[in-house]
Order: sequence, then C-alpha cells, then structure tokens
Amino acid sequence: MNKKEKSNPKEFRNQNFEDKKMKTTPNSNRKKDKNLPWWVELLFVQIGFPDKFLIKILNAKKKTKELIKNDKKSLLTFLFIISTLAYFYPVIKHAKSKLDCEKIAKDYIIKNKNLTGINKQELRMLSTNFCYGGEEIYEIKNIKN
Repeated sequence: MNKKEKSNPKEFRNQNFEDKKMKTTPNSNRKKDKNLPWWVELLFVQIGFPDKFLIKILNAKKKTKELIKNDKKSLLTFLFIISTLAYFYPVIKHAKSKLDCEKIAKDYIIKNKNLTGINKQELRMLSTNFCYGGEEIYEIKNIKN
C-alpha cells in the first residue's frame, strides 16, 4: 500500500507566487535601468546643475501634462484666437500705417499748398494719391503764386 504523496494546494499556490515574484524582479530592474534623457545627461550629469532644478522641471512637466489633459478645449480655443490675431496682425499694421500716412499728407497739403477752399473728398483723394506714390500734389500751385 503505497500512498501517493499528495501536495498541499496552498503550498503549490505559494510556490507559484514565489516563482512569479522572482520573475518580475528582473523586469522591474530593466525598467529602472533606462538611459537618462539627453537633456538630463547634459545639464545635470555633465554640467552639474543642482538636483533641485531637475525636481522643479519634472514637476512642471507633470503639471503641464495634467493641464493639457484636463483643459484641451480651452487651450485649443486660446491657440485659435492667438493664431487668428497673428494671421491678421500684418493686415492691421499695414492699414494703420496707410491711415497715418494719409493724415500726415493732409496736414502737409493744407500747410504747404495753402488750400482752404478744397473739398474734403478732394483733399482725401490727394493725400491717398500722395501716399501711394502719386505726384499730383506737386502739380497744384500755391494760391499765393
């Protein structure tokens, strides 16, 4: 009467757990042994910046990722508004410079040509022409002459 030895199922489970635990340890070591990013290697290892800067940079990076994750809609709206303003800024700047030129040309025409009886529309036409390179203003004779 030989009895077959029966193993306790609890012992078998514990043994499997121990095997799994032993197998995962090298994997976790591999994850910890990753190479440092190039900027960390350069700034903090080679140059020797203090570690407190690295901690601040990593915290800021983490907060930025969370902000982007949580507020995508408002960030996209903000970027759209900024890009729209950047797109139209040259047009607005050009229009402003032309209006300034017309104002200066009007003052020049009134002062140097002594035109008092000229229509406002004609004065505006002459100043616009002058700003765009026209020479009609030089053909106008002074009233005194």
